[in-house]
Amino acid sequence: MALDLTRHPCFNPETRHRTARIHLPVAPRCNIQCNYCNRKCDCMNESRPGVTSAILTPGQALQYLGRAMAKMPNLAVVGVAGPGDPFASPEETLEALRLVRRQYPEILLCVATNGLSIHPHVEELGRLKVSHVTLTVNAVDPAIGANIYAWVRDSRTIYRGEAAARVLLARQRLAIAALKEHGVVVKINTIVMPGINGHHIEEIAQEVGRLGADFMNCIPMYPVADTPFAALEQFAPAAIERLRVVAGRHLPQMNHCTRCRADAAGMLGEPQSAELTGIMRACAAGELEPRKDRPHVAVASMEGVLVNQHLGEAWRLWIFAPDAEGLRLIETRETPEVGTGDLRWRELAESLRDCRALLVSGVGRNPRRILEGEGIRIFEMTGLVSEGIASLYRTGDVPRSMRKLFTTCGAECQGTGAGCS
Repeated sequence: MALDLTRHPCFNPETRHRTARIHLPVAPRCNIQCNYCNRKCDCMNESRPGVTSAILTPGQALQYLGRAMAKMPNLAVVGVAGPGDPFASPEETLEALRLVRRQYPEILLCVATNGLSIHPHVEELGRLKVSHVTLTVNAVDPAIGANIYAWVRDSRTIYRGEAAARVLLARQRLAIAALKEHGVVVKINTIVMPGINGHHIEEIAQEVGRLGADFMNCIPMYPVADTPFAALEQFAPAAIERLRVVAGRHLPQMNHCTRCRADAAGMLGEPQSAELTGIMRACAAGELEPRKDRPHVAVASMEGVLVNQHLGEAWRLWIFAPDAEGLRLIETRETPEVGTGDLRWRELAESLRDCRALLVSGVGRNPRRILEGEGIRIFEMTGLVSEGIASLYRTGDVPRSMRKLFTTCGAECQGTGAGCS
């Protein structure tokens, strides 16, 4: 199916009053620290990047999107823009994009990133038909970048000063070229900071234009409390317009940016919807009504009485349903073969299509991400199966006294470890 790229309101100002977009806040972590940025959660009154009212798992994000689409029939774009960087949380970001693409093949997908860690994932973004990517490029001179970035973290190495700016710039150049090779529309966001990079905007436009970027968006820095740049003033609108004219000699300019939140929903410039925020928070808390086609609960248990197995070591799961007597065992189901990585968990998700939840004593990050992405809520707990399931059907959660925070694979899991992570 050919996607209609003209429907993206950020890239086509003629559609901004007709089509809506939504950001799915599935990426909480960041791999750089900008001196103007302070990521916050649960704040309805600020409209800027880095702010969200909730963090969603990929599965919760798909659930939220379905309900949001019912409220916004003109929704055309689904994006991931934080509140951290999408590729500091690549598993969550890509899983969310996969789920959305599978469920809504006609929707436009986009991401906004600093570009540090996107390059290894460009090929998959192409397969997912991610049509638009926004990169924030604030300097193409490491001496200037050193004043903007407190640090840059590449894997386990932390860079500071000009070294940090050089690493980031090298990755950004690589990312722009790779994205264009895969046919992705690239927009450059540049945060304009007085006394820092205001004199440098044309050089940035020249450089990213040479690399193949399609658009540029010069954004006046929004002073944020508790940041090193909190005392800097914003560029006046007239000054920004003059910079856009200069940068426009090298790249078409975006003039209608609204500095979207990481959970933005609706048309550009609309106030944040309290109703959608409430729905998003309910999805994050698992408070929405379970699907009626998923009446059962699966349990990792050695004998079917206690929740006492880590998912990675369970060779079978016990499947229960409520009945007039309280609880009924439907059957036991063998789990897929170990040693196949993510394929194991995708096969398990397929076999649990009738289950709304899975009770385990522990679970790894990847199986949680994949199973929750398929709509199966996972609860880590210990204690009686009957008590956990009764509470789940009654309240939508297991008793607080039975919850368990699993921290390390090994202390609980006695299996080989194959596929647990």
